[in-house]
Amino acid sequence: MRIVVNLLLATSSWERAIVWLPAGVIGVGMVLACMILLGRAFMDSVRHWGHPRWLAAGAVFLLLAVVVLTYLGVELPRE
Repeated sequence: MRIVVNLLLATSSWERAIVWLPAGVIGVGMVLACMILLGRAFMDSVRHWGHPRWLAAGAVFLLLAVVVLTYLGVELPRE
């Protein structure tokens, strides 16, 4: 492990970018593909659900709760 770290530190930044660029492109592509897949599945389940107004009301309530709690300065506990 130490050899890999020394090798990465010894190379210049553009060489490091060339090496990591394919991994970054593949990683971003996988994340986007997963988001598209989950978004399509969510939209399909919303279309088949009988009460879309309840979903919209819940989303608005959740957004309002986040805004109010952020304004009040509430923070999540840290471990």
